[in-house]
Amino acid sequence: MDEVEECPPCKQKIAAWVMTFADLMSLLMCFFVLLLSFSEMDALKFKRLAGSMAQAFGVQNVLNVSDIPKGTSIIAQEFSPGRPDPTPINEIWQKTTELTESSLDVACLDTGNSNAGERGDAVKLVIMNKLKELIGETEQDALTIASALSEPIKEGLLEVETEGRKITIRVKEKGSFKSGSATLSEEFLPTLAIIRQVVSGTPGMISIEGHTDSVPIKTREFASNWALSSARAVSVAHGLFEGADLHQERFSVKGYAETRPLVANDTPAHRARNRRVEIVISQGLDEEADEELNTIRKIDPALFNEIKSEFETQFRLSEEEIF
Repeated sequence: MDEVEECPPCKQKIAAWVMTFADLMSLLMCFFVLLLSFSEMDALKFKRLAGSMAQAFGVQNVLNVSDIPKGTSIIAQEFSPGRPDPTPINEIWQKTTELTESSLDVACLDTGNSNAGERGDAVKLVIMNKLKELIGETEQDALTIASALSEPIKEGLLEVETEGRKITIRVKEKGSFKSGSATLSEEFLPTLAIIRQVVSGTPGMISIEGHTDSVPIKTREFASNWALSSARAVSVAHGLFEGADLHQERFSVKGYAETRPLVANDTPAHRARNRRVEIVISQGLDEEADEELNTIRKIDPALFNEIKSEFETQFRLSEEEIF
């Protein structure tokens, strides 16, 4: 058999990696083609960028310049000025200032207003009506006291009267003290016990006031009517304090001698009437009315003086009771 002649080896003209490189280039080209097809071109932005690049890298144009050279601004060339639109914010800012006043302005008492007089009359009317109600309460308390002391009143030992916001229990000398003495009689002690009971249940400040007639006295025990009137008031106070838990801070003791007579000291009967010890219950104003008056006194002193005058004349209230 004839031997088969072997084909001589082919001469290698290109390297083996070239085919692999060509495939890689083809894939890269396809990739960038796809990117370009998916992208969006902004022509205006591209032109601006191209213009900036042209000026930056020295692309020169021949221009006929009629004006002197001026500086250029890339920002002014590439971006046109615009008017900014405000952006609303869904918030509200509030500035607060803390101001502390030391006094209260009451509009109804503004004396500079043309209606100040009418408003002042209205305020005065309200306070007067309030005071009338309080006086009605005092009269009711006096009726209760008079009912409890009806027997001594019938016997002529006591008198009960009211004036404004005052209740006066008048202890006559008859049956209570011997002439020229400050010692309570034994017969009067049961009556004093009833007085003690009604006084303890009646609100108000209590003043025990001794009075004498105009006949002067000068004994070893009492140098004057002042001493006698004061001693009798003290005896009544001690009698009230015995056997009862009374609040002694409500009480005061006074002696007026012959300076405050009920009637003229011209007859024996009149002098006997002036010799007495009075238990005066002063209820005054309640807290609400007192606060209103103090406010008016600070804001409108003229209106306050007018109301005080009405109290003193119409309701017989003293200055101590008004305040």
